[in-house]
Amino acid sequence: MNQVVQSESAASLDAVSLGYYASIGIEKGKPFAPDARMKKILTEAAVVGDATARALAYKTRQKDLYFYENSAWVSPFLGSYKFEVSPGVRNLDSFAFYYFYATGVTPAMAEKIVGQGSQYAAAFRDSKGQALDGAKNYRLHLPANIPIKNFWSLIVYDNQTRSMLQTDQRFPMVSSQNEKLEINADGSVDVYFGPKAPAGKENNWVQTIPGKGWNTLLRLYSPLEPWFDRTWRPGEIEAID
Repeated sequence: MNQVVQSESAASLDAVSLGYYASIGIEKGKPFAPDARMKKILTEAAVVGDATARALAYKTRQKDLYFYENSAWVSPFLGSYKFEVSPGVRNLDSFAFYYFYATGVTPAMAEKIVGQGSQYAAAFRDSKGQALDGAKNYRLHLPANIPIKNFWSLIVYDNQTRSMLQTDQRFPMVSSQNEKLEINADGSVDVYFGPKAPAGKENNWVQTIPGKGWNTLLRLYSPLEPWFDRTWRPGEIEAID
C-alpha cells in the first residue's frame, strides 16, 4: 500500500482512504518505517481483516444478497455496482464481499440488460448449508432452457487463494462452449464436482482436491428474461456420497 501511495498522484485516492493510511504512517513523500509495536498491530490486523472479509463473502447474513429463498446462490451487488443502499450510502459488508472475492467492476454487472452483458451467481455452500468440501462428490442440476443468448460457464475457485483451483484439468470449469458437454434428453444439464469423475461424466465434471475448500461462480453471458424474473433458477449443489 505504501508503494501505491508513493508512486501514484495523491489526487488518485480519496481523502478518507489517505487519512486511514496516514493513521498508520503511510504518507506520500515520507518514509514508512513502522516500529516493532506497529508491526505487531498491523500483522494481527491483517489476519483479522482477512477472516472478517472471508466470513462476509463465504457466509453472508445479508438476506437481500441471495437470489432465492433457502438457496446458496448469492451476489455481492446490493442496490447497484456502487453497493449503495440509497444514493451516497454504501453497504460496507457487500462492498467488502465483492472486493475480497473479485477485482474490477462495471455498471453492467449489476444492471438488467436482457440479451447483453453478463450476470453472475456464486455458491459457497451445498444444499444443506455445508461448506463445499474438496474431498466430497457433488451434483448440480441446471434445468432446461438455460436463459442465455451466448453461453454459460461454471468455474471452480480455491477458497484460500480466490483464484481458479489448480488441478490436473487445464481449466477447472464446465461450459456450454464444450462441444462434448453431455446434455440430458429434456435439455437440462448435470454438472459434477469431486476428486474423480463419475463414470462416463468426464465432460460434465470439475475436479476438486481433498483438503481444499472451494466455491463456484455461474456466469451467464447475454442473459435472457427468465434469469431476471427468476422463472428459471439453477438447482442447489447436492452432495452425492
